[in-house]
Amino acid sequence: MLHHGSIRTQDIHRAMAFYQRLGFTVQERFTTGMTLACWMEGLGARIELIQVPLPRPPADAFSDEHYTGYYHLSFDLTDQVDSLPAWLATLEQAFAAETGPGSLQVLLVPQQQQIGDRIYEVAFIADADGLPLEFIRILGHVQSP
Repeated sequence: MLHHGSIRTQDIHRAMAFYQRLGFTVQERFTTGMTLACWMEGLGARIELIQVPLPRPPADAFSDEHYTGYYHLSFDLTDQVDSLPAWLATLEQAFAAETGPGSLQVLLVPQQQQIGDRIYEVAFIADADGLPLEFIRILGHVQSP
């Protein structure tokens, strides 16, 4: 079992607010070295946010097809939502109400994708630092011929 995924952020307070809008809650605040950090839980996962004292802009992991390294975290919403497009539209409205129109960056609108014998709804958004986050929902299985 994965204990947590760790994300370095330019502004931990902005990142915490972003993930709280997604449904995460702060479980523990602490320092690591000389910087602020926290564990947050939500959507069936635990993440760690670590503030970087002198940040550089993050790489464009989503659009740069030559990038190697961290690509994205993926959250399975199958048991939590009935429609990924409807969930994303509600999320966009919530972000717009709190932080202004266009404040949620959608990298990939919901679409269907077959992986193995399953059909998924898949969407990507960017977090507060521009890192890609994937949201999936299982729609069903492909029938064998």
